[in-house]
Amino acid sequence: MTTPSMIKSLGSQEPAGSAAGVETFAALFDRYSGMLCRYASRRLGPEVAEDLVGETFLVAFARRESYDPAHGDVRPWLFGILTKLVSRHHRTEAARYRALLRSPVDGAVESPADSVVTDVTAEGARSALIEALAVLPRRDRDVLLLIAWSDLSYEEVAQALGIPIGTVRSRLNRARRKVRAALGETNPMDEEA
Repeated sequence: MTTPSMIKSLGSQEPAGSAAGVETFAALFDRYSGMLCRYASRRLGPEVAEDLVGETFLVAFARRESYDPAHGDVRPWLFGILTKLVSRHHRTEAARYRALLRSPVDGAVESPADSVVTDVTAEGARSALIEALAVLPRRDRDVLLLIAWSDLSYEEVAQALGIPIGTVRSRLNRARRKVRAALGETNPMDEEA
């Protein structure tokens, strides 16, 4: 298991290509690459995700001296690096949202009852949700998606993005308000609507 102190210990005392450094980052890659890839794939598509995850670990290895072991879990640090790399691909992300809007909804509706249920679920609000995400400012979208898709806590998002926790809360609140407004002030996950 890779610990934050192991990453920090890879600092200046070991050459960049040392066996211990490679082994530590191999363990780090094995542990976190799947969740990073899922997040990047949702944001930009699978075509770009694997490359960005690889680049994330290259950046992490190069910046391993800057990691503060007091932060504990390295997951927010890695998601922070990845989110910065994703932001460089904002045109790709915008194009992905446009493509999702044009693509048909997966799965056929089998009965009128299924159709009603679909209309009150997230699938029924898909277009409005995609449009709402597409028009959110990048910094608000980053916070919302790190919490929703990466299962990071507010503290971890603050660490990942290098912003105060109060800023995370305000950006998340603003993003949620805008998404709710785009969905007609309803929660598509509430089946009782």
